[in-house]
Amino acid sequence: MMPVDNEGDLFGEESTAFRPLADRMRPHTLDECVGQAHLLAPGKPLRQAVENDHLHSMVFWGPPGTGKTTLARLIANYCGAQFISLSAILSGVKEIRAAIDQAKALNQTGGDSRPTVLFVDEVHRFNKSQQDAFLPFIENGTICFIGATTENPSFELNNALLSRLRVYVLKSLQPDDIVALLERALRDEERGLGKERLIVSREQLELLAAHADGDARRALNLLEIAADLAETGEDGKTIPDAVLNDITTQGVRRFDKGGDLFYEQISALHKSVRGSNPDAALYWFTRMLDGGCDPLYVARRVVRMAMEDIGNADPRGLSLALVAWDTYERLGSPEGELAIAQAVVYLACAPKSNAVYNAYNTALADARQHGSLDVPMHLRNAPTRMMKAMDYGKGYRYSHDEPDAFSAGQTYFPEEMGERIYYRPVPRGLEIRIKEKLEELRKKRS
Repeated sequence: MMPVDNEGDLFGEESTAFRPLADRMRPHTLDECVGQAHLLAPGKPLRQAVENDHLHSMVFWGPPGTGKTTLARLIANYCGAQFISLSAILSGVKEIRAAIDQAKALNQTGGDSRPTVLFVDEVHRFNKSQQDAFLPFIENGTICFIGATTENPSFELNNALLSRLRVYVLKSLQPDDIVALLERALRDEERGLGKERLIVSREQLELLAAHADGDARRALNLLEIAADLAETGEDGKTIPDAVLNDITTQGVRRFDKGGDLFYEQISALHKSVRGSNPDAALYWFTRMLDGGCDPLYVARRVVRMAMEDIGNADPRGLSLALVAWDTYERLGSPEGELAIAQAVVYLACAPKSNAVYNAYNTALADARQHGSLDVPMHLRNAPTRMMKAMDYGKGYRYSHDEPDAFSAGQTYFPEEMGERIYYRPVPRGLEIRIKEKLEELRKKRS
């Protein structure tokens, strides 16, 4: 199905004296979209649904500049639906009600059974009650709801709304996709920069694509700035490399400081350390720093890694992690970041053991399950005569008075539980020796 005109211009923009290049280059058809082949290639479910006029409520989840808003408008246009747009940043209950009233009016006067598309950008900014306000109108067909979010919908959308939507994941654009988009903008004389006859080398386009970091909007904005600074020569307008370098040096990688991408990257760092890959661990550490992450947050997580994944296989790991944390607090950046990097590399190279981590969790589960069991009498302290008369501490054997400072046969668990083994050292690092020692003591105890 080909797109149809919907109240004039495809995107309903008013004529203005200036529109940014990124806005002018919005795709007018699905075939003009770059990237997102997993959704928009021929035969893919979303494309089939659009081409077959099977409009349904959905949410687009993906990084900035991947085409969420454009795709929503294209879907409405292909299906001949009216399009109403809200921004959760700027809107509240009043605006939601007004949009629903507008949708009802369109359905009553349009003579068309298809619902109006209500697009909500940054839908994760709405609270639960605001999200719930859409439910009855999605149910009765007043609107076809399309949301857009940069955050994980399973965390940010309430279950009632999420259960009525199909989630489509949009991916960051690849450098080749962005280069193709920039080349199109340079050729297009109607919407792009074609009339300016700008000469841009492939290497310069690749540099812009790299600094766009998967964001089409950012790439087009950078190209537009570069075009404004182009110099006219004998062969046409060109962009000096020095100018391009100035434009791109201030770029910062995507890092949302608490959002989904934040936790993806810290997870990658932790798992690289656990997987004994110091190079990958350093990469994710520097990626987070490059994106603006607080180094102290990483320092705290490195301490967690030392306890959870290295443990007693190399107790020096925890000491080094704490020293790195303290070093950063004392020296700040950039010297303190190097200390954290040293700890990251050391932990990645250290022998691994989660024996203490597992033992702690198992013991905690037992403590919760068995409740407040009495402390055995021989383990109780007896600081008063009355407590001694009640047999507190009776039968306790002081280990330092025993051979090898070990009281063979003495028990330490509540009687109802019997003996337990939580800590099982692994055959790596220092825990090899610890395991041998514990096996020897357990034989004596039995």
